[in-house]
Amino acid sequence: MTKTWIIKNAHTILTMDDTRRELNGHDILLRDGVIAGIGENLSVPAGAEIVDAQNAVVTPGLINTHHHLYQSLTRAVPGGQDALLFGWLQTLYPIWAGFGPEEMRISTMLGLSELALSGCTMSSDHLYLFPNGARLDDTIEGAAEVGLRFFPTRGAMSIGESDGGLPPDHLVEDEDNILSDCIRVIDLFHDASESSMVRVGVAPCSPFSVSRELMRDAALLARDKSVFLHTHLAENDEDIAYSLEKFGCRPGQYAEDLGWTGDDVWHAHCVRLNGQEIDLFSKSGTGVAHCPCSNCRLGSGIAPIRAMRDQGVKVGLGVDGSASNDIANLMDEARQTMLLQRVQNGADAMSAREALEIATRGGADVLGRPECGRIAVGKRADIAIWDINGIESAGSWDLAALVIAGPNKVRHLFVEGRQIVRDWHIATLDLPKLIETQNRLALKLAG
Repeated sequence: MTKTWIIKNAHTILTMDDTRRELNGHDILLRDGVIAGIGENLSVPAGAEIVDAQNAVVTPGLINTHHHLYQSLTRAVPGGQDALLFGWLQTLYPIWAGFGPEEMRISTMLGLSELALSGCTMSSDHLYLFPNGARLDDTIEGAAEVGLRFFPTRGAMSIGESDGGLPPDHLVEDEDNILSDCIRVIDLFHDASESSMVRVGVAPCSPFSVSRELMRDAALLARDKSVFLHTHLAENDEDIAYSLEKFGCRPGQYAEDLGWTGDDVWHAHCVRLNGQEIDLFSKSGTGVAHCPCSNCRLGSGIAPIRAMRDQGVKVGLGVDGSASNDIANLMDEARQTMLLQRVQNGADAMSAREALEIATRGGADVLGRPECGRIAVGKRADIAIWDINGIESAGSWDLAALVIAGPNKVRHLFVEGRQIVRDWHIATLDLPKLIETQNRLALKLAG
């Protein structure tokens, strides 16, 4: 059972509830992992710990819908800094081949800690290579130490260079073994309850790294196990050209043909979806993980998020892997989302509040977690508290400043009613020691 907390006298609460209420001077009661009360001058239960939020903005925890946490060990690698997607992958594959269980666990802990400090309470992860005995279990173990909700997906690559794929042959797996291990990790770790801290998804890396048969079989397996599906789709022009050449159709059609659309599916990037594909995603309930900073870093383009949102497509934010973004800060992603849609569609194309909505309840909806991403009685106690006494907030006239100006580092963070960040520091582990270990492993990989 978790501690009881009461957040008192919040300057403002951006609830992101069904009516998008903004409350001033209200309190929030957290009990047994749930938001148990919201109101003015709530009585303090016996034994409850008080958090003073008089000079703070309170939001739902931000939600990260796409990441490759292992990549936090390969930031700013020479040779990959200025490459397009396919060239970037070919630079990094040989380095990633040197990973093992410790690298997977430590990089997960570091990446999730970085996310937590940016206000993130739940993160997905797309792990698609398992060298030297590494398993999805290693990342789940690391996530438990940090304390964020975790949505690991069992990724895979099965087509190596000798068969016309991008990854080296020694990094691909047998497809029967892939499916068998998907079943193993789902049965061992997946928790479908509302209070779940771990849900497992099935996630072949991309249409250009696995066979058509594996994509189809993965979808069948996921439906049989009632878990979600995830992959990369329509990320850039190279991606579209590959799909047309190899499959004779655009990525959206390929996904639909193999069972990869529906409200239990979300695709990463989707930068090059056309109008017909956006309509398909809208009608089928298929979600999108929008990764604006990564899309900029790799020169992939600006995803048509305004068109997606206008047609009712579920959209959440993703920081993507550190090797293609290098920063895991969801508030930065929200700001970049707003700015890019304005570049593409005009200065009134997206408000700061809409960008924050995408970062919270939008991500929760994409991941099938409507009990998260909102501040309302009965929802999970996943709360971010942002101090507005700092230089970033000085002179601010409106709450839009949270996205437009900052802060982009959270003061307090609660997940399932447990405090993960206290006064701008990770409360669940020794972060300096973790950073020291991370740097040691990175130096070892660099040779």
